Amino acid sequence: MQTPPFLKPVAEDLRRVDALISARLTSDVPLVRQVAEYIVAGGGKRLRPAVLLLASGATGYAGDARLELAAVIEFIHTATLLHDDVVDESGLRRGRETANAAFGNAASVLVGDFLYSRAFQMMVQVGSMRVMQVLADATNTIAEGEVLQLMNCHDPDVAEERYLSVIRRKTAKLFEAAARLGGILGGAAPEVEQGLADYGAHVGTAFQLTDDVLDYSGAADEIGKSLGDDLAEGKPTLPLIRAMGRGTPQQAAVVRHAIVEGGREDFRSVLAVIQATGALDDAREAACRERDAAQSAIAALPASAHRDSLLELAAFSVARRH
Repeated sequence: MQTPPFLKPVAEDLRRVDALISARLTSDVPLVRQVAEYIVAGGGKRLRPAVLLLASGATGYAGDARLELAAVIEFIHTATLLHDDVVDESGLRRGRETANAAFGNAASVLVGDFLYSRAFQMMVQVGSMRVMQVLADATNTIAEGEVLQLMNCHDPDVAEERYLSVIRRKTAKLFEAAARLGGILGGAAPEVEQGLADYGAHVGTAFQLTDDVLDYSGAADEIGKSLGDDLAEGKPTLPLIRAMGRGTPQQAAVVRHAIVEGGREDFRSVLAVIQATGALDDAREAACRERDAAQSAIAALPASAHRDSLLELAAFSVARRH
């Protein structure tokens, strides 16, 4: 896995985190180890751990706890992916079979539980009640977001704010926690810590909004999943919500029908509506606003290579193609 250039200040840290992740996957239950290693080794940019490491560096912290907590963040993220793929009945992630497709739903759910519990074992070892509070709150919020997303599926009347609430809970919250933890480890002033947390929340939101756009505009071999996966699952993402709001009654009806029914049969007709209404441009602009807000949120950080990388990571969240 190649580290993006903007993560150069933490490249060695990320290699150490990967080694720590491998070490912490130990279990005398062979299937636990097999499934966990399959999903953890399955790619990904380690962006959430990188945010924690960059925030730590930007606030002057270089202790070992940053590595332990970066691994914790990745374990929590990986557990959510395992559970998500089961709920969504996904067969492909990052260009290869999902764990549930390879090992079955039961194994995926139970190994996801193992990763959550292993993450909590590791965070206890750090010995900070504040750290545990942040991670426990984040994990609970993510679970709420997953349930809220489930409630939104196949509902064409989901308002934009309700959809954004899913993003803030399900995706942005772990980025927020990662950035806040970096500030906590660095002993940052309350306003700097909050700025880092805001940065993480905005980056996470931009990241998910860009995913929404790529589901209707990316190349399947680049994004590592099939185009139209969100539509197939009946997810009313921002491009669809904007298309219904801006389109004619006939165009809105096409999108509503696709959300209610799910599946890929209506993908081409829905894509035509999205393109005709400019809904993808709307969603891109929303992601860019989140990027700008993220960059503004860390204006109080002193100049450093780590701060520069945080700014570049925010830009990457909307410029990426996968």
